[in-house]
Amino acid sequence: MTLYIGNLSFETTEEDLSDLFTQVGPINSLNLVKDRYTGKSRGFAFLEFSDSNAGETAISQFDGFKVSGRNLIVNEAIQKAERRSSNQRTRH
Repeated sequence: MTLYIGNLSFETTEEDLSDLFTQVGPINSLNLVKDRYTGKSRGFAFLEFSDSNAGETAISQFDGFKVSGRNLIVNEAIQKAERRSSNQRTRH
């Protein structure tokens, strides 16, 4: 299960996120999204658990959880193909 983690402080590191989310289960991958030109955090990340139960627990435990003075947004990530199809409009 892949999670979207948003509303991150720009000072939050991958290590901070790893320390927090490994409390609910082992993490397969973690990607703190950074600006390609400046290398600074863009304020969101994607995190993958192999176990969907750990993902569900992380959502219920950490959505709204305060980190570095900001309330996290944690939900299941929408895959790119799903996002594109839901954003396309039908022309008549």
